[in-house]
Amino acid sequence: MSLISEFKEFINKGNVMDLAVALILGQAFQKIVDSIVNDIIMPIIATIGGFSSIESLHVGPFTYGKLIAATLNFIIIAIVLFMMIKAMNRIKRRNEIIK
Repeated sequence: MSLISEFKEFINKGNVMDLAVALILGQAFQKIVDSIVNDIIMPIIATIGGFSSIESLHVGPFTYGKLIAATLNFIIIAIVLFMMIKAMNRIKRRNEIIK
């Protein structure tokens, strides 16, 4: 079997295609979360805190505003993934009970 035909067989397996779709959707979801954090949540926090922008927060030469934004992005994505997995597990349990 040639290298090209082996590669075609590998690509045509369902798992690879599922992974590709998941990566594309994940990137799109990341852009949505970035926008929510940077365009909605951070300006509200900055207004409440009385400063112009979160990204300008610093202690001496060290800025930590971007770290706060990245941490909020991570927390939001982690919560959404947890809720999705929780829902999938609930559906899976229901299907096992029905069988």
